[in-house]
Amino acid sequence: MSSNWKTAKLGAESAMYYPYGEKEIRYLQSRDPRLGQIIKKIGYIQREVDEDLFSSVVRQIIGQQISSKAQATIWQRLLSALGTLSPARLASQTPETLRPLGIPKRKAHYLLEFTAKVLAGQIDLQALATLPDAEAIASLSQLSGIGVWTAEMLLIFCLKRPDILSFKDLGIQRGMRMVYALPKIDRARFETIRQRLSPYGSVASFYFWEVSGGACQLQDPAKPQSP
Repeated sequence: MSSNWKTAKLGAESAMYYPYGEKEIRYLQSRDPRLGQIIKKIGYIQREVDEDLFSSVVRQIIGQQISSKAQATIWQRLLSALGTLSPARLASQTPETLRPLGIPKRKAHYLLEFTAKVLAGQIDLQALATLPDAEAIASLSQLSGIGVWTAEMLLIFCLKRPDILSFKDLGIQRGMRMVYALPKIDRARFETIRQRLSPYGSVASFYFWEVSGGACQLQDPAKPQSP
């Protein structure tokens, strides 16, 4: 492995990106030669993380069913309005004061309910962060506005868990179809792939997302080909 991987890894850690390096890459390449070729072609991927679970939950709720650009715009408006994002500052808001920022009433209620539970001690974010993956996902997905997929994304991009590969993620399913030239990824096939890539499913997720986004110019077997 070239020294570029080490350099990239060190830079990622200091810049608050998901940390991984030679160990994870070598393992995935040894376990899955086809994905290994994709990894070699794409190289190192930097994915930003936010280690503050409170702000991560807020950002995920804001970003549901909207584009990344819209999420970033609303997020910056919220930060500008509050000065510093904290449970106390967010709790001082109402659905009416959040609406001009671009946060609809339903999402505002989710945010304020979550914030109230944190302040009341009904949700212990520090304790939640120490739970095993399945328990953390179950606990997070019980919150209003947080489903299983969102909980899985929180585990990757906040808690930096190493082995999250989401069956519910359409980008990952598309990436898998393209990498393995399969017209469909059913649950059984997905589990076979997930187990093969464990315990570094999170890093594998990055590469499936890149492939899904067109990084390797592979065809999606599920899409009809142009004549």
